[in-house]
Amino acid sequence: MKTYTNIKHIKNLNNDGLRGIAFYKQELDILQDRLQEIAGDNTAREVQEKVDHFQNQFLIHRNCLDELKHDIHVNDQAIEAELLKTEDLVSDSIAEEHKRIHERYIGEEKIFNELRHEFNRFAAEWM
Repeated sequence: MKTYTNIKHIKNLNNDGLRGIAFYKQELDILQDRLQEIAGDNTAREVQEKVDHFQNQFLIHRNCLDELKHDIHVNDQAIEAELLKTEDLVSDSIAEEHKRIHERYIGEEKIFNELRHEFNRFAAEWM
């Protein structure tokens, strides 16, 4: 027997996640600009190695954010399909998928914030 979950909470978290992803992508653009400024002003090997490190990390996080955004949209589509059948409830399998996506988002948020703090320490030293 299938059980169902109310979607209001899920939709709110998905919308919060999408807004968070947009924010972090803007933040990546800002960090990337600062990184380019540091790279242009400092040609020391030590700095260039850190610049490469941060460029790679920014690329990885941008890709993770893009994947999360895609997965949230897929989850929203599954929710909409369920709504056609049940009005305001979704199956536990869709709710569980949402939970996995949301946990990935929380993990990415934590890792991103750690990276931002690491970068800010680096930028303070070399700007």
